[in-house]
Parts: sequence; structure tokens; C-alpha cells
Amino acid sequence: SLVTSQMLIPVILSGGSGTRLWPLSRELYPKQLLPLVGDRTMLQETAARLTGLDDVGAPIVVCNDSHRFMVAEQMREFGAAAQAIILEPVGRNTAPAVAVAALVALEKSKGKGGDTDPVLLVLPADHVIRNVAAFQSSVKAGLAAANDGKLVTFGVVPDRPETGYGYIRREPGAGPAYAVAEFVEKPDVATAEKYVESGDFFWNSGMFMFRARAFL
Repeated sequence: SLVTSQMLIPVILSGGSGTRLWPLSRELYPKQLLPLVGDRTMLQETAARLTGLDDVGAPIVVCNDSHRFMVAEQMREFGAAAQAIILEPVGRNTAPAVAVAALVALEKSKGKGGDTDPVLLVLPADHVIRNVAAFQSSVKAGLAAANDGKLVTFGVVPDRPETGYGYIRREPGAGPAYAVAEFVEKPDVATAEKYVESGDFFWNSGMFMFRARAFL
């Protein structure tokens, strides 16, 4: 497919090691490779929620070296074969994984015509998103900013003073895309209550969108 200014390349981060949900998930079968919320695995659900978005390329999946065959088979089974599966010998969290994915996306976009700086949509494979329409509309809303070279992050409207998440404070504006004023680490309960009441703070989802070169 042609890489144009609108081409979206999903980067699915599937690097979890499966320690949090023991014994249901374990190192061999981390939660993103299990069907925890439906018939499909969480990895497959992540790919499925892209269905219906325009100009979406085949995904790049970043995973643990020991999960490569399961990841490839699950993507094939779902009918969304990855254009590349990047294997992490050791987990180094989000930024290095996305950097390697950006380099691979740029390499694969060479010689395909159009714009050779694709927009990457970075999605952890262990999210549960019930409202897929809202997710897709947020992606569309952020696309113009990402095409313009901005680094886009997705905030979740908080419904309780959660202390286990980081928060994003937005700058005032008309929306639907806002400038980020600051990122805030996990707060105590009293601070979190103020955040929720203000309406200016969002949970940091860990989903991002940006041009490959902008991120690099």
C-alpha cells in the first residue's frame, strides 16, 4: 500500500512478561496473549479495534523474543498479519521499542511513493477499550496534529480519583486536541480528587501517535 501523509502504521506493544496475573498468565502466556475479555486474545482485540479506520497499514508488533511464534500465529489467525515483528531480547519499556519500530517503518516505506514518513499509532496490547467508536474518533481527531509533526498522546477522562495512574494536564483550548501542560506522576488520593474535579486532568493511557521522524 502507498505510504501517504494519511497512512497510519499501528505499532502494537506486546512485550509484557505475564507476572501480574499469575497463575492465569505466566511468562509463557502473558495476559496480552490470553482471551481475558472475549473470544479473541487481547492482542487480537487491539488489532480488531483498528477495523474501520481509513488508510491503516499492516501493523508492526513488538514482542518478547520467546513469544514470537504465538504472536505471529495469533495475528495470522485473526487475519491481520504483521508487516514486521520486532523481537526484544530484554524489555526496555516503551521509548526504545517505539524507536526501533519507527526505524523499521521508515525502512519499509522507502520506495513506495507518497510520503515516506508514516504516522505511527502506538498501542499497548493489554488495554480493554469498550467504546471502540470513541477510540477511533480520538485517533481521527489527533491525526491532523500528528501529520503536522506534533507528538500526540491520548488521555482517558477519569471517573474516580485513581492513584495508580499517571495524569496529563491539558492547556485551555477548544479541543478536541489540546496542548499538554504537564505530565504528573501518580498522585495521592486528595490530589487525585482535585484533578478529577478540575476537568483539566486525564489518565495517561500510554497510547501515542506521531510521525516516525518526529519521534526519532
